[in-house]
Amino acid sequence: MNIIMNAYRKSPFWATFILLMVKMALFRQFTFETVQISRLLSDAAAVLVVLCVLELITSSRWKTAVMTAGNAIVSLILFACCVYFSFFGSIPSYTALHGLDQVGQVKESVESAIHVKFYALFADFVVLLGLYLATMVASRNNTDKPKSQPAAKPLYVGIALAVSLAASFLYIRADLDIPNELVKAERLGVLNYQVAIAINERQENSAIKHGSADDTRETLEELEEGFIGEDGVVEAGTPNFFGVAEGRNVIVIQLESFQNLMLGLEVDGQEVTPVLNDLIEQGSFYFPKVFQQIGQGNTSDAEFISNTGIYPTGTIAMSKGYGDREIPSLPRLLGEQGYVSNTFHVNDVTFWDRNILYPALGFTKYYDKPAFVDDEFNGFGASDGEMYRVGLEKLTELHQEGKPFYAQFVTTSSHHPFWVKKEFLNINVPQRLSGTQLGHYVAATNYTDKALGDFIDNLKANGMWDNTILVVYGDHMGLQQKENDPAWVEEVLGVPYHETISRFNIPFLVHVPGVEGKTMKGVGGQVDMMPTVANLMGISLEQEGYTVFGRDLLNTKKNVIGMRYYMPTGSFFNNDVMFVPGKGFEDGTAYDLDTFEQVEDFSMYREDYDYILELMKLSDNYMKLLPKR
Repeated sequence: MNIIMNAYRKSPFWATFILLMVKMALFRQFTFETVQISRLLSDAAAVLVVLCVLELITSSRWKTAVMTAGNAIVSLILFACCVYFSFFGSIPSYTALHGLDQVGQVKESVESAIHVKFYALFADFVVLLGLYLATMVASRNNTDKPKSQPAAKPLYVGIALAVSLAASFLYIRADLDIPNELVKAERLGVLNYQVAIAINERQENSAIKHGSADDTRETLEELEEGFIGEDGVVEAGTPNFFGVAEGRNVIVIQLESFQNLMLGLEVDGQEVTPVLNDLIEQGSFYFPKVFQQIGQGNTSDAEFISNTGIYPTGTIAMSKGYGDREIPSLPRLLGEQGYVSNTFHVNDVTFWDRNILYPALGFTKYYDKPAFVDDEFNGFGASDGEMYRVGLEKLTELHQEGKPFYAQFVTTSSHHPFWVKKEFLNINVPQRLSGTQLGHYVAATNYTDKALGDFIDNLKANGMWDNTILVVYGDHMGLQQKENDPAWVEEVLGVPYHETISRFNIPFLVHVPGVEGKTMKGVGGQVDMMPTVANLMGISLEQEGYTVFGRDLLNTKKNVIGMRYYMPTGSFFNNDVMFVPGKGFEDGTAYDLDTFEQVEDFSMYREDYDYILELMKLSDNYMKLLPKR
């Protein structure tokens, strides 16, 4: 033991290098499920840069302590990235640090993403601690003074630093332009990937330095005209269903972790979402092929995109990165027409900086945790039922005062990990699902549906229903891949299920009392919600000078929507397929949206791929160019 410990003390640089390279290999196995020696060379270059810098700035006396600290920091980074990847399916960039203050609010979700195997990244510290304690005991009777460490050789270390920096630079330059973040991260390794992200961000900011939001709008119009053309819309002239809900109140329900899979589903003869099913049967506008498009902000990003028709950037939660802007939105647009816009969420408004996001979106007032009685439904506090109770009171006051309103409700009762207390259960979960995440999910979504039904009944009782347009959509997926094998989900539910298409497919429906809606078969995304609702409200976004990056789904035949963060940049859905790029388009994969089968020849969708990359780039530029408040 003394021999090993002395060896570590004499050569902390190389000992730490070897340990970190083992951890880099483990990280690759945990995330990418493969370890390529050629890719480890990129990791080696980055690790050498870090260790050489530490070697040069540290005196001999503190070498061992500093190298151990460096090892610990990198190990924590790798551990955090493994947990992050387990939950989100992506490698986090340094910009994810902006969300660290939110971790405590979703503690249960974070804990569920930790695999025991991830702790192997800290195994060396347990061994080193044991060896250290053993050598301390053995050295009590040893009066010999420990030998000093050999003097550092700055010249050799400097040369090694220069070589490793050059190697890292070459690796980064070769893969800098790959849009697919997962491919880029796998090729570069987690450390060089962070540098590449920073370089890309700087290049993008430099490219728009002298641009303007108006210039971006003109470029968008040219892009849309070239891609959509005359065949991409239903017909010229007044859009279909334009103004059928003009002047009505608007209630928007954002359903937490809600997949479209739940709509129409029966479990042992019990409807999971009878309220939503009835709304569709009563003639709502229903869009069964709508997909999530959120970024780092998750639920708060869903609020952003559905209210604006603008893509989240994917590199930072929109509330944290752009809450200082005056963002064009539906609440702001309706506010100009005399509407009062309120938003309701049972959590603390500082969660994901909603206290900044809501003014940026033009909401008149928000109601958060202090406004509700905590019936301890889950970790967020109050139940959806309590949220609707308070919301009904506030909206009734506005109704009695004759003020039109736009009200947004952000539900939380179906939040991961989906545990529902017995007193709130409204469905009998069958034995085959008992104790599983899917079983908890069925119960949670069923409660969310029931609470919405109770709210609708109260709106009718208070005389507000007939003059209100109801918008309902899911914010993002719910079921986690690691706990829900697609074949098993199909077996126990008796419905087709695809691990990606079904998981990211969210509900979107709009109910306008007295208006016969229809089920639309075309594809759509959250970016399309705002322009679709605006059309129903009789608002021409073009005449209002509003720039949106989605389309009115009631008047669109050709549509392509992009997705990133949960999927690599360049991924898209069109009316036929879901496409996921590889290093580029040619090595990507496509799956039929109806059959879930892989499509071998997808060459005809190259234009869609180029279009969506350019569209999301323009959306990012537009957000960055909006003036600050």
